[in-house]
Amino acid sequence: MDDIPKPLPEKPVRFMDCFRAYMRSRHMSYKTEQTYCFWVIDFIRFHGRKHPQTLSDADINEYLSYLALRRNVSVNTQKTALNAIVFLFKKFLGQAVGQLDFGGSNKVRRLPTVFSHDEASRVLANITGIEHLCASLMYGSGLRVMESVRLRVQDIDFSNGCIIVRESKGQYWRRTLLPKSLIEPLRTQIQFVLAQHSVDLELGFGSVYLPYALAKKYPSAETAPAWQYLFPARQYSEDPRSGVTRRHHISERLVQVRVKEAIKKAQIYKKAGCHTFRHSFATNLLKAGTDIRSIQGLLGHRDLSTTQIYTHVVGSHERGVVSPLDSIREPLPTDIDRRQNMSGSSALILQ
Repeated sequence: MDDIPKPLPEKPVRFMDCFRAYMRSRHMSYKTEQTYCFWVIDFIRFHGRKHPQTLSDADINEYLSYLALRRNVSVNTQKTALNAIVFLFKKFLGQAVGQLDFGGSNKVRRLPTVFSHDEASRVLANITGIEHLCASLMYGSGLRVMESVRLRVQDIDFSNGCIIVRESKGQYWRRTLLPKSLIEPLRTQIQFVLAQHSVDLELGFGSVYLPYALAKKYPSAETAPAWQYLFPARQYSEDPRSGVTRRHHISERLVQVRVKEAIKKAQIYKKAGCHTFRHSFATNLLKAGTDIRSIQGLLGHRDLSTTQIYTHVVGSHERGVVSPLDSIREPLPTDIDRRQNMSGSSALILQ
């Protein structure tokens, strides 16, 4: 249950507890909360544990330059740290942040690794159980591993042929593709979930975690079939906030481990993982001629520039561009070929 926020005091006093409580009041995702807290704590420690209210823009510049020049972090990592610190000052502390001037990271942004369709199929062939279905949704629907394991029964819309992603990064709902090849496996999985849920209810369990205040607003929703996780955990666990024992969804880490093992068995020597399926989903759509705006919507990217990186991933040869060398119908003669031809011609003349 590593994606459920840990409980906070009713009246937080410690600085970081207050910061966490503020982010939760804005319904920010728990992963964002963890990431921002990591960088804020690192920022405070860098400045000798001084209170952020006593620090200035110059201190922010110094820290961000240190990340780039001394710790050699990537551009994206430096941007994440910047976002966390600006959020801390502008939103939480209510302090204005001026024009920052810090050393930028020299690490270039790498292109994402992608699977060919054959490679993706080989990886999936080496995964079994519900982890296989999870990974298939990452490749067939472009889901993140987090989005895949958090799916609920009601998120699979068979009648409209789509999947509704509710608990996504940034809390933005979207609709994505429901692969036809997964319709029957998903129906079977839902039947299993509902049968298991009935048994859990008989045993005095059967409630499920609901985000935000939905459990208070809809008291019967936590035991409703529609809200049950599509990929429930194999055993019960205790909710760290309420102390209620219930069945959560399977762990993201479990799926990540199974995918890594499958990549190794498939003898694919790329720096790949769960997110590679999502990248491969996007590039395959691009190869098939899907417009970039549609891909942006299916992936849930807020900024089109994030999606446009896939135009660099798809090879030029896959867009119909041919090397001029390959357009020559006959191979160019070598010097030896020329000499042989010349000697042959001389022999004919002497005859």
